[in-house]
Formats: sequence, C-alpha cells, structure tokens
Amino acid sequence: MGPKAKKSGRKKRKITKAERLKQLQEEEERRQKEEEEARVKYEKEEMERLEIQRIEKEKWHQLEAKDLERRNEELEELYLLEGCFPEAEKLKRDTRLLSQWKHYIQCDGSPDPSISPEINTFISLWKEETNETLEEVIAKSKLVLNLIDKLKLILLETPPYDLEDKNIIQYQGSILELQELLHLKFNVATEILLRQASTLADLDSGNMEKVIQDENVTLYVWANLKKNPRYKSVRFSETQIGFEIPRILATSDIALRLLHTHYDHVTPLRPVPTSLQEHTATVTHFVKDEVKNEEAAISKELQEEGKQRENESNSVQEEETKFEEQGDSEVQMILKEGLQKYIYPPETTEDVETENAFPPIEVTLEVQENVIFFEDPMVARWDTEGKHWQTDGISNVSYKSEERLITFSLETFGPVTLIQDSHINMPFQSWELRPLDVNKVLLTVTTVFTEIQIQIKENLCMLASIKLNNKKHSSILEGKWMTPISFICALKEAGLNIFPSGHSHFYVVINYKDPLVEMKAYRQLALLSSAFAFGWSKWNIVCNSKKVIVKLKEHLTEEPTQKPNWTLLMFSGDRAQRLKINEDSEAFSEALQEETEFHSTLYHMVKDFASKKAMEKIRSSNCQFIDSVCYMLLSTRLLSYS
Repeated sequence: MGPKAKKSGRKKRKITKAERLKQLQEEEERRQKEEEEARVKYEKEEMERLEIQRIEKEKWHQLEAKDLERRNEELEELYLLEGCFPEAEKLKRDTRLLSQWKHYIQCDGSPDPSISPEINTFISLWKEETNETLEEVIAKSKLVLNLIDKLKLILLETPPYDLEDKNIIQYQGSILELQELLHLKFNVATEILLRQASTLADLDSGNMEKVIQDENVTLYVWANLKKNPRYKSVRFSETQIGFEIPRILATSDIALRLLHTHYDHVTPLRPVPTSLQEHTATVTHFVKDEVKNEEAAISKELQEEGKQRENESNSVQEEETKFEEQGDSEVQMILKEGLQKYIYPPETTEDVETENAFPPIEVTLEVQENVIFFEDPMVARWDTEGKHWQTDGISNVSYKSEERLITFSLETFGPVTLIQDSHINMPFQSWELRPLDVNKVLLTVTTVFTEIQIQIKENLCMLASIKLNNKKHSSILEGKWMTPISFICALKEAGLNIFPSGHSHFYVVINYKDPLVEMKAYRQLALLSSAFAFGWSKWNIVCNSKKVIVKLKEHLTEEPTQKPNWTLLMFSGDRAQRLKINEDSEAFSEALQEETEFHSTLYHMVKDFASKKAMEKIRSSNCQFIDSVCYMLLSTRLLSYS
C-alpha cells in the first residue's frame, strides 16, 4: 500500500471573544446608521407629503374661494340660459291654442273633442244611427280613434297647472263613452251581418265567413249554418288565422267573431299625473297594439297596480254569439233581445253526457309586424270582475316567430292580449348623445337586445334606426317626425319601451341617483347638446348617488369621430369638475384634472376648454330643441337606468 494522502487546506482559526464582540458592535452601528437614514428619509418624505398636501389643500381652498366668488354670477347666467324651458312651454301652449283655432276655421265636420258640447253632440248623433254595416263602422272608427287619441294627448301634453279637474273628468268621460259606443257599434253591425248570413254562405262548407279589415281593426265572423260535426277546423280566407272548436259547438246554432284590434278598448284609463315632475319624468300613454305590461299578470298585488301602468297591447275580442235557425237553408236568425253572447262553457251542463264536452278552444292569430317581441310573447285574458289582465285559463301556447303566428287554447271566451315584460330592455348597457347639425342630435340607447337611434330636432323626434342582434330591423315608425310625447307612446306601442315609469325601480336593478341632481344634469346636458357629444361612463355607477359622471367631447361635425378623446365630467348639482381619470383607468378617483378648476354648472365647466365656435352654437340653440332633448333624457332616465 502506498503512503496516506495528506489533508489539504489549513484548519479554520477559532474566532476570539474580542473579535466576536467587535463584529457585534459593527453590526449594531450599521443597524443604527440604517435606522437613522430611514428615519431621516421618512421624515423628509413625510414633510414633502405634508407640504404637497398643504399646497393641494391651499389650492383646493383657493379653487373653492374662486368658485364661491363667481357662483352667483354663474348661477344667474345659467338661470338666463334655462329661460329656454319656460319659453318652450309657452310655445307649446300657443301651439295647442293654434291647433284649436285651425280646427275651428277648417269646419270639416269633425268635432273638437276638448269642447264638451261638440263631442257630446257627435256621440248623440252617432247613437241615433242604428243600421250601420260593419264596413261603415270600421270606416267611422278611424275618426273615433283619432278623437280618443287627441283626448289622451291633451291629458298627457297639458301641464297639470293648465288642467282643471272638471276638464280631466270631461276628457276621460268622453274617452270612455267613445270606446263603449264604438264597441257597441261593432256588436250591432255584427248582428246586422248575421241577419244575412245565408246569402253569404260558402259554397264548399255551407257556413258563412266574413273578413273585414283596415289599419286599426281586423274582423273575422263565422256562422255555423250547416252544423256539421266533422267541420271543426275554421281558417279564414285561406290564412292560418282561425280556431278549432269541439264537437258540441260544431253542432250548435252559433256564430263566432274574432275582433282583432290594434288598440286597447279594455284596460282602465291611467290617472293623470298630479305634478309637473311626474308629468315630465314619467311619460305615460294609453294602450294600443300588441305589447302589454307583464307585471299585470304576475301576482294579485301587481294586478291592481297594473291597472295604472303603461302597457302596450293587441286586443282580440273573441265572442260566441247564439242565434235561432228557422229553416234548413236560411238563417232567419236573431233572438228578440238581439245578438246574445254565448257563455262557454255554459253555466248549466245538465244535458251533456261527458265531462270533456267543453274542452279549451284552440285559436291561431297573426302577430302584427309592427310590434317587436324580444322573447316569445305571453297570452293574457281580461278578467271582467277584477278589471285586470291575467294568464290563467290559457294553455298550449305556441309561437312561430318566423311566420309571426301564435296558437293557444282558451278555457272561455273574452278579450285576450299578447304581453311581454315592459322592462325587458332595462337597465341599458350604454348610451350616447351626439350633435348632427344645428338644433339636431342623435340619441343612441344600447340594451341587451337592441340598439335604438333617435333623432331630435326642434320640438320633434324620429326613430332613425333599430338593430336586433346587430342587424338592422325595419319599422313603420322610421322617418316619421312626432312630438316627444306622441313619439314615446308610439315606441312603447311598438314594443320598444326604453322609458322607465314611476314603478320601474321595483322591477329593475338601477344605479340610483338623487332625482334633483339627475334633473339638473339633464337640463344642462340639453343646453350643451348642440356642440358636445355625451356618453355613458363606467364610473357613473361607482360614484355615490349624489353625483353623476358622463364623458364628453366637443363635436362640431355630423360624422362621428373614429377615435374620440373623451373627457370625464363629474357633477353634483351645484359643482362640476373634470376628472383626472379616464375610461381605461384601473381605479376610481375624484382627483381634479391638472390645470383645471371646478364650477357651479356644467355649462361653465365646459366653457373653460370649449372652442369659440362651440359656444356660439350653444348660445344660438333653439329653445324648443333644448326642451325636447331634456324631455327625452328625463324620459329615459339614462343616468339611473344605465
């Protein structure tokens, strides 16, 4: 074996106690030095922070003092600018008076529904006409419905301080009388038609069929002359509209009428708003067409409330009428008491052998093209005793959206309507208000289902476009200029409800804002709308209910900017300020934009950075235009419902 290898390296020397103490002393000195440096740095930074805070506070106090100093002057100027609103009200009153005068000098024979003797005379004379055919009644219905619409618009458009209680009672009474008389005329004319049923009998079936329609009414009448038990399926004039009847009716002396109206002659009138704020912020209308407030059928409590809610409906009055047949080939036809409603199922069924002799009646109807349903419509029937719509007694509902056909089964006959949730488009996803031209803007409201564009100019509004699933959807309302209230009613009647009511917050999760702050914001946005575009900001939901946040940019051309440079404004009703954050910021902050001040109004805030041309456009805006923009903003409640 060879020699052992030597261990390499030297043995580590043990640290002495003195050296250990020296190391500890050096470490302590280093720690103390670092602590001292950190303390000095902290004190310096704290002094700098306090100094910055002091400077910011001093600057803030200076801004507050400056704002306070000019507050009265700014508010006085705003007061003068907002003089456009009472001026617009005066013009609207003058327009109403001028309309009455024009009607007076036209002497076209139609009554002025607001003048009690004229409308009463019209109603009395029409009652005396007893032999009108269905064609004549339908032709007359155009005038009657026009008179009803005029009365409703008077109730909606006239400020409460211009409406006396006696006038309200008079107008509502006239509406009800006209509705009842129109329906009575349809009944009488149907009876006259059935007196000649045999002469109108179909050669194939031997039964009578008659279809009459115009833009407001479609009337289907069928009389069972042959009583053939195998003839249980009825389709009118080669359409899919009709019904399936059970054997017991197929062998009975009955006639069946489908009165398909594009107006509501059933739901009670809504009470007139009692204050100007309610009148402007909660726009109401009376029912037409095919969409009806769904809440009226949700529960017993809501049914009562539903009587006073804005609804859109398409009423179909279905009645079976019984007559006597005196011969084999001719219906000699009517009972002494006149046309009688046939109760189905009958109250007494002693002669009926089976329990299933009176099954539900299957009905197929065509849904009007002018009404938009965002979901399959529900069917509701009118409860005569409770005076509300409800969904019981209806089954087997089937909706073919492409063909716009709805089929359902009814346990009993009576008025029915198609309904959908009136808040289906609330809350909104976003909105934008953009100038187009002098005294003309475009309001865009985007919801989960649709994008609605509304043009506003002077005292008129127009539906510019509708998009469903990002595709353009045509509507008969497009291109038609209407006054704001008429326009809102028309949009609701078409199923495009983007107008919250006084009860909407019970059904929609909203971004609540103080009503006074919200109203002030809408008025001032309207003042600026001819030269500035405004839009939804995600930070509006983050700030508290006493403040609103919108984005804005100067906009002097008709075309939209490709990459707009938006500025954020925060407004609390008595203070406006530009924010340092933007839409892409990670966190919310109320910090002021550098080199900016705050003001008492949005108008003066914008004035700090607006161009001369923009301010000239603002000051030259038409008072009716500003009023209409403000009305639409108040009606949509964009700051709370987006």
